[in-house]
Amino acid sequence: MLKKLIPQKNVRSIYEIDVQALWSAGVRGIITDLDNTLVGAKHPEATPELLVWLEALKTMGFKVVIVSNNNRLRVSRFSDPLSIPYIFRAKKPGNTAFRRALGIMELAPEQTVVIGDQMLTDVLGGNRLGLYTILVTPIAPADEGFFTKVNRRVEKAAISWMKRKGLMQGEDSQHDKR
Repeated sequence: MLKKLIPQKNVRSIYEIDVQALWSAGVRGIITDLDNTLVGAKHPEATPELLVWLEALKTMGFKVVIVSNNNRLRVSRFSDPLSIPYIFRAKKPGNTAFRRALGIMELAPEQTVVIGDQMLTDVLGGNRLGLYTILVTPIAPADEGFFTKVNRRVEKAAISWMKRKGLMQGEDSQHDKR
């Protein structure tokens, strides 16, 4: 079970992800979380830097779907102005939303990465379907809700245990690098 919590890559922010390397490896789709992955949990819209990153993805040919456990209003207010498809109240780490996102993009799991800031939702959900998972450091953890804060405590203990066992190290995990 704990191995399903290990991301294939661990970075400080989305801007450290080598999207060219992903493209070269055959990745064509990105399933991304919203809150504390793309913007802070209380930030209503994309930052200028995020707009540039998203435009670069689009120019390269990536398909992007936002998959969030948050409500429709929060996710739609962010996604609609950017014309990015989304799934709200995703119930991650359940499989349904991830499968729906794959269907929206019309891609296979091996062509898709999951980017998120939580091991217990984003990484676990992606790994359960065999997707390549990238864990980012949360942007604004002080803005998180009660359940996310509980998840963070569990994640902290799991990361500590994994690092002691040599299952997860530094910025990159040792497993299945692309």
